[in-house]
Amino acid sequence: MNKKFQILFFLFLFNFFSLFLYFFHHHSFLNPSSSSKFDHKTLTKNPPFQRPFEKLQQTHISKSWPILPSYLPWSQTSNDIPLRSCEGYFGNGFTRRVDVVSGGGGVGGGGGWFRCWYSETLRSSVCEGGRVKMVVEKIGMAKGGENLVDVIGRSEDEELPLFEKGAFEVDGGEGFVDGGNKMIVDDEFLDKYVPRGEIMRHTMRDLISKMRIVGRKEFDCDQWIEEPTLLVTRFEYANLFHTVTDWYSAYVSSRVTGLPNRPHLIFVDGHCMAPLEETWKALFSSVRYAKNFTGTVCFRHAILSPLGYETALFKGLTEDIFCEGTSAQELWQKPDNQKTARLSEFGEMIRASFGLPLNLNHPGKPVSGGHNVLFVRREDYLAHPRHGGKVESRLTNEAEVFESLNSWASNYKGCKINLVNGLFAHMSMKEQVRAIQDASVIIGAHGAGLTHIVSALPKTVILEIISSQFRRPHFAYIARWKGLEYHAINLDGSYANTETVINTLVSIMKSLRC
Repeated sequence: MNKKFQILFFLFLFNFFSLFLYFFHHHSFLNPSSSSKFDHKTLTKNPPFQRPFEKLQQTHISKSWPILPSYLPWSQTSNDIPLRSCEGYFGNGFTRRVDVVSGGGGVGGGGGWFRCWYSETLRSSVCEGGRVKMVVEKIGMAKGGENLVDVIGRSEDEELPLFEKGAFEVDGGEGFVDGGNKMIVDDEFLDKYVPRGEIMRHTMRDLISKMRIVGRKEFDCDQWIEEPTLLVTRFEYANLFHTVTDWYSAYVSSRVTGLPNRPHLIFVDGHCMAPLEETWKALFSSVRYAKNFTGTVCFRHAILSPLGYETALFKGLTEDIFCEGTSAQELWQKPDNQKTARLSEFGEMIRASFGLPLNLNHPGKPVSGGHNVLFVRREDYLAHPRHGGKVESRLTNEAEVFESLNSWASNYKGCKINLVNGLFAHMSMKEQVRAIQDASVIIGAHGAGLTHIVSALPKTVILEIISSQFRRPHFAYIARWKGLEYHAINLDGSYANTETVINTLVSIMKSLRC
């Protein structure tokens, strides 16, 4: 009894201090330090030089951050995050601050500001600015947000942005005079802090390269957006894996810049609507398309999210990231540069955005008893304007495997097993995330749908069936970075022996005492 009391007392203390750290961290943004030192958190909450005559100001309700069990503070000023550490890859490695426009605004003052936070580990930047103007007519791309059936056959080139000089501008203030010819950065800056790398079309770099600084007289705005706003360009927007990298990049950008609430979001692309947009809307305060605006739009605080290709989730496919997932409690007690809880934090963010519970441990057996075994299926569906509606088969006898598992589950004697038919193409995003959360075991052929394991609970077991043509490490890595137990069945071709699948699953269920 004594031991149980000690454990309960320890858990109480841990949760108390975790909540204290969480609220203390957010309190610092709501009550900026009175220090005279230039503090970017103060700028975030109280952007400089707000003027009473600015017209058509738009104020929208911003969603608050949910309380996440795996949340750990995102340091804003730490320079002691080791290169290629887990925090460098998955957390706030963006610690090198580079001021581009200071906000002094010349003789008259009152200008905007722009800076980048550079990560030596990821070799990319989160950039942000105040009093930034978007000139919609200088961005060449489709309008975006259309129904898919209305834009069948539209090329990807039409959907990705092309920026003219001056597509974005920063207010230089009353005393700035240059005739609109001064760009805020040069190629040397871009190569150093926004390198192109292997990305053929780096839209964030292109946007910054065409951004100029202008005098107050040229800084005319048809409307103002007062709340912090993320500017995001999506690539491969209908693919779950690539969209998760975009979600993660946008989430990290929000935390790195210390936003007190969830930001609003604008897609600087011309993609049509897709089912994955449901999660964008759940995660952030609002979602709009750049081309849905008219005239000029000015932002009190704009944040440029790095491309999804620059996240650890994507970079880990080509470089070694030796990180093990663990609990925030463990890292709180014993910091370790080779362990991370950031993907668990992100998965909780997704679940919380859909109003799903945030249990630290697996919820256990359903009311009716037993374990849910989720079989993630690959289905034909129309994904985007250039898609024929047919998915590439990764498991040629998928239906046979499912039926065999269904028969096995019905007759299994160890415990009750609920085999869940994961027809994700016909489920809402919230339903998909709920199915992931409720599963004790997730099984499926290699495919983007398995990326949902970022939202899986800590004790979930993953079983991936991998054909010889798709030996890619995506989900083995995500499982490792999440700290999930992972198993793989590597096929000689794309046909799975049902007995092998069942035997592997039996072994897994026995490890769950089932």
